[in-house]
Order: sequence, then C-alpha cells, then structure tokens
Amino acid sequence: MAETLIGSEIIKLAGIIKEKIRQGEKIHNLTIGDFDSNLFPIPSELENAIIQAYQAHETNYPEADGLLILREAIQKFLKGTLGLEYEVDEILVAGGARPLIFTIFMALIDEGDKVIFPVPSWNNNHYTHILRGKPVMLRTMAEDYFMPNASLIAPYVQEATLLALCSPLNPTGTVFSEKQLKGICELVLEENSKRSSEQKPLYVMYDQIYWTLTYGNYRHFDPVTLYPEMRPYTIYVDGISKSLAATGVRVGWSIGPRKVIQKMKSLLSHIGAWAPKPEQFATAQYFQDIQRPLNFISNLKKELLIRLEGIYQGIQSIKAKGYDVEAIEPQAGLYLTVKFGLQGAKTPDGKILRAAADVHDYLLQEAKVAIVPFYAFGDDPQSDWYRISVGTIERNTVQVIVEQLEKAIMQLQF
Repeated sequence: MAETLIGSEIIKLAGIIKEKIRQGEKIHNLTIGDFDSNLFPIPSELENAIIQAYQAHETNYPEADGLLILREAIQKFLKGTLGLEYEVDEILVAGGARPLIFTIFMALIDEGDKVIFPVPSWNNNHYTHILRGKPVMLRTMAEDYFMPNASLIAPYVQEATLLALCSPLNPTGTVFSEKQLKGICELVLEENSKRSSEQKPLYVMYDQIYWTLTYGNYRHFDPVTLYPEMRPYTIYVDGISKSLAATGVRVGWSIGPRKVIQKMKSLLSHIGAWAPKPEQFATAQYFQDIQRPLNFISNLKKELLIRLEGIYQGIQSIKAKGYDVEAIEPQAGLYLTVKFGLQGAKTPDGKILRAAADVHDYLLQEAKVAIVPFYAFGDDPQSDWYRISVGTIERNTVQVIVEQLEKAIMQLQF
C-alpha cells in the first residue's frame, strides 16, 4: 500500500513554489487552503484563552473524545446555528478535520469495500487507497458547479459502504442546492431500506468544515436537517480551522451515530490524534457566547469575498476580450474555481501547452501566480479547471494578480 501511495500533490506544488520564493522570486501563492495569519489572525479572545490555558498548566492528556466542556459548547453551538441536536457522547473532538476523516474511513471501510466520491474532491482517493477500499470516482461537471447529484450516484449505491460528500466543496468553493442534497438523501434512504440487518448500511460522510463561509444568496444545507431519517447514516466533519482562520490550532469535531462515534473514539485513542488540551479549553471558553464566533465569521467573510470577487471579476474581464477563461461565481469558502482553456497554445519560446501541468507551469513562470490544477484532486490531467485560494493575499494585490495573468495569456499564440 505504502509503495503505491501518492503523496499530496498540493504539498508537492507548495515545495516547488517555496523553492522559487527562497531563490528570490516574487510568487503569488494561491495554492494552499490556508490563511496568512498576519492578514487573517485568529480571534484575539481565542488567542488569549489559549495562552491562559498554557499558563494554567493545562498541558496533560485530554479526554479521549474531547473535553466535556468543549463537547458541551459544540453541542450548544450546533443547536443554536444549524438546529442539530446531538448528545455529548455523539460528539468526538480531534486534532482538526483530517484525523476525523481518516478514522471515519477506518471505522467503516474493510478491504474491498466500495467508497463513492465525486472528483474533484479532497483526499478521498488517498484515504480509500490507504484502507484498501475500491474507489468509485464520479466525475462532476462545471454546469453542476462540480457538485454530484442523485442521478450520477444512483448506479453505484447498491454495493457501496460509504458516500463521501463535502459542502462547501474543496476545491471548488461551491455548495449543494437544497434540491441536489434532498435527492441524494432520498437515494441513501431508499438504498438502506433494502438492506438487511446483516449488511452494512450505506453511510454518508458529510464534511462541512467550510459551512459558515457562504456568500450572498447561497445557503448551507445538511442531510439530517433536510431528512431526520438520515441521522443513523450521517457522520459530520466540522471544526474551527476555516471558520476561525485557525488551521494550525487543530480543533475539529465529528458528530454522528453513537456506535460509529464510539468506534472512532477507540481508533483515535490508539492513534493519539487529539486536539491539544489548552486549545480545547480555549475553544470551549470562546464558544460560550455563540454570537462571538458569528461576529468574527461575518468579518472574515467580508474580507474573503472582497478577494474572491476581485479575481472573479478580473477573470470575467479577460474572458470579455475573447480568451477561453471562465470562473464560477463565489459561493463559499476561500476558493474560486477558474478555467484556463490554454491547452494547445504556444508559448513565446515555442513550447506547446499540452496538459494542465504545462498550463500551471507556464502561469507560474510568466505570471508568477501559483494555482492548483484539478488533477491534484483526482480529476483528469487534461482538465482546464483550477483552484485559486485567497487566504494568503492582500486586498491590494488582487488587481496585480489579474493583470499578470492577463499579460501572460496575451503572450500565447492560439
């Protein structure tokens, strides 16, 4: 398994970019789904509470499923914001979303079990490989905003164990419509009604780590709110990494059926991927007042949307000049989905751009802009679509980025 495991394509790209920056090049790095902590610091109240927890010597092992006071705070937050009501023993805290997603796969997938997931999507292909499952990769379309629908999933549910979904979606920053998600829930419920007690249910992993960051008229929908009957089959992934710009603080949580959550707890107790105890104390304290994180999130969204809208409008301007580029209107998260239909074009030095990797390398070299091709998320190497992440750029560099992209595109021969 390890011999054939592919490392993170995004981290590989990041290494190339860091080396260019180390050598003195000015690169606009729009690859990593992270925040520049100088531009987007975590809430000051949360930061101070973390420091105070360390000073109070809260540095020993936390409880295996997370501090009770934190799980109670999460319980209160979920009920007050999404209307989701779960008991504290149906909530599991871990060191961010990654170990939770991994333990969901570990708890549910036996060798040979089928896992359905859309592409592009983040890391489902790698987790399926590690657990020796059988991936069922469903290629989504731009006209559906790269979100899967029931008709795409339906042919494969009969033998599947897990349906891995994410909304808002990484890498696209797009969301399920109510109709789309209802259709999928109805499909899951229908399939589970056919299964005997001797069979595994068809579970849904619902990664909603970006759910607080929706824009305009776009809303976040979740399975259990739409269909309470989905509760026995849905395991949520959530946390503060994106909502509080706290990617390095490492506090995430899952909620779901008690049986699955308790098995995930057992796995985490062996792995030891707990959130640090001081950070748990601080997060619990910060969430005592629900309005406090909501105020922070509101300001964070304003800043992100300024950047997303700036690049979106810039891409539309380039498109209006006759070039094969496109962008999907910002819906959620810190990502913009952009098309650069540049394959087949000739560079000033005579090289033909034959694949997404060539386009990426050209824009990096000529525009000094680093983006992530969708093939890094399991999509076709020939895909014209890319992820742009705006958490590391200043407001006043948005126009510069657009201008450099336009200049590089105008130099090509089509």
